[in-house]
Amino acid sequence: MSVSIIVGAQWGDEGKGKIVDLLTKEADIVARYQGGANAGHTLVIDGKKYVLHLIPSGILHPTAQCVIGNGVVIDPVALMEEIRMLESYGINITGRLFISHRAHLIMPYHKLLDAAQETSAKEGGKAIGTTGRGIGPAYIDKASRAGIRIVDLLNRTTFAAKLRAKITEVNNILHKLYDYEQLDAEKIADEYCQFDTQIDPFITDTTLFLHDAIAAGKNILLEGAQGALLDVDHGTYPFVTSSNPTSGGACTGLGVPPTAISRIIGVVKAYSTRVGNGPFPTELLDETGEELRKIGQEFGATTGRPRRCGWLDAFALRYSVMVNGISEIALTKMDVLDSFDEITICTGYNLDGKVLKGIPADAATLERVQPVYETVRGWKSSLEGIRKYDDLPQAAKDYIARIEQLCGARVTIVSTSPSREDTILR
Repeated sequence: MSVSIIVGAQWGDEGKGKIVDLLTKEADIVARYQGGANAGHTLVIDGKKYVLHLIPSGILHPTAQCVIGNGVVIDPVALMEEIRMLESYGINITGRLFISHRAHLIMPYHKLLDAAQETSAKEGGKAIGTTGRGIGPAYIDKASRAGIRIVDLLNRTTFAAKLRAKITEVNNILHKLYDYEQLDAEKIADEYCQFDTQIDPFITDTTLFLHDAIAAGKNILLEGAQGALLDVDHGTYPFVTSSNPTSGGACTGLGVPPTAISRIIGVVKAYSTRVGNGPFPTELLDETGEELRKIGQEFGATTGRPRRCGWLDAFALRYSVMVNGISEIALTKMDVLDSFDEITICTGYNLDGKVLKGIPADAATLERVQPVYETVRGWKSSLEGIRKYDDLPQAAKDYIARIEQLCGARVTIVSTSPSREDTILR
């Protein structure tokens, strides 16, 4: 039996989808533990591109079962679009997709609040850079014990009463603060009850399902969204997501005990990217940054926004390895660096002339740090199609070895192109 956590070790967009898809070959179950449709996992299989937002990447393997856990906030519109997309590709999900009855729902007013609050914050120069998918407001309702869960849909009368009370409160906020039109509680109740009839075959007690699977000795992958440096507790607060993408979030987001975890794999991009606002010490606001964006096709799978690009921040990566308990690294997008004569790595931070031992907790302070850099030679050849470690150029091997030294974890997987097949297993 093996229960492995796949966690993004940077600011998200590390290529987790491909790694989960790859490892699903040996897994019976893939379970998503947090986030919502603000995440986008892109996979390229046999030349065909798939973008998944809520359903785990393992759904593309015909024998794998997939779980959406209680820690995920579910947008019914996004979920149904995804199910229809998979069915249009001939992918059977019947009997393979399980959704927690404890998962919270994203309601139409969550999206309106998200958009209104972000617009207001932008005008005041304090925007977070959210995706506008209603994720933050849904988690706010969850924490304040005012959220609506899938289990609430089972009783139409109770659900409608709860929804009416919530929409009365939200209408006051939307109308008085943002001059939005009033929402129709009955219309929304009808839409969500219709949604309930569509997803009812998938709803189950996923915590019990996973515990039974663990007891039966099955291999399970626990899949996170976003990245550790966006964690609401351990990331660059307040420029973070509203949940815990770190490995600890897997336990609370699925009801799996820490004692069941046997392996934690951190997915790391060979350089750094970030979407939205917030500190990014190694960001490149020059031609090199543009080149990384162009070669790496660094545009958000969910929003299409251009990602901010920079050199690999090994100092922040070491922090992520520590917080998550990462023992293995899956290194992605190595091929994006094929054309560079030299490659730069951040090995530490200076602040006001002092060498820092750890990552500043305050975002304003982190904005002021000066990265300490070192340069290694590039390999100046294409890595695409390389599937054996011994076939890598020596300079590429040296870069991997240096990453291992700086972050304290071994690189066991190397991705050499977006294709599923172009992956090295060490």
